[in-house]
Amino acid sequence: MLIIIGVIILFIAAMTVVLRSEVKAAFDRDPAATNYLEVLLTYSGLHAVMMYRIAHVIRKIKIPFLPRLISQIAKFITGIEIHPGAKIGKGLFIDHGMGVIIGETTVIGDNVTLFQGVTLGGTGKERGKRHPNIGNNVVVGTGAKVLGNITIGDNSYVGANAVVIKDVPANSTVVGVPGRITKQDGKKIDGNLDHIHVLDPMKQTLEDLDKRIKQLENKG
Repeated sequence: MLIIIGVIILFIAAMTVVLRSEVKAAFDRDPAATNYLEVLLTYSGLHAVMMYRIAHVIRKIKIPFLPRLISQIAKFITGIEIHPGAKIGKGLFIDHGMGVIIGETTVIGDNVTLFQGVTLGGTGKERGKRHPNIGNNVVVGTGAKVLGNITIGDNSYVGANAVVIKDVPANSTVVGVPGRITKQDGKKIDGNLDHIHVLDPMKQTLEDLDKRIKQLENKG
């Protein structure tokens, strides 16, 4: 019994070291997190990333079948599917995570946040590079779909339920279906940004047009 407890403690310690940037990201970005041990033991997004890291290393040394088996086990346990072929930087935080899908040729930079229901997928049956490139410090909101071999620039925010099929420049917000871009004046977007304060550029344009019409009517 003591041996089993010792092995568990050693495993937890090892995972804390290997996933220290992910543990810190979860603790810093989730206001519900109370301590690092809670994050390590109870956060399904962190568990999915941990199993992805293992599967990715096994895939790199060209061991067949096992990487996909590990990813499917992770999917069954966490509800998050990360293909072992994806390339993911440090500090990824998957919040809640149920329904998140990350495709085989996806490339994710550092300090990225994905909310539940996000899909980083392809657009068809094409082969080769067919999944998105996500820059550093990007936030992808609940239910958003980023599809195809496109690039989401650094410090950008993809709004909840947006469908993005074209490149997004750095320091931008993209919302709607299909995704429409709002520039953010080159300012870094807060990784904890809540969904209700994202500007819809179409709505903003209509409001500006309505104000202009009223101004013209008043002058007349």
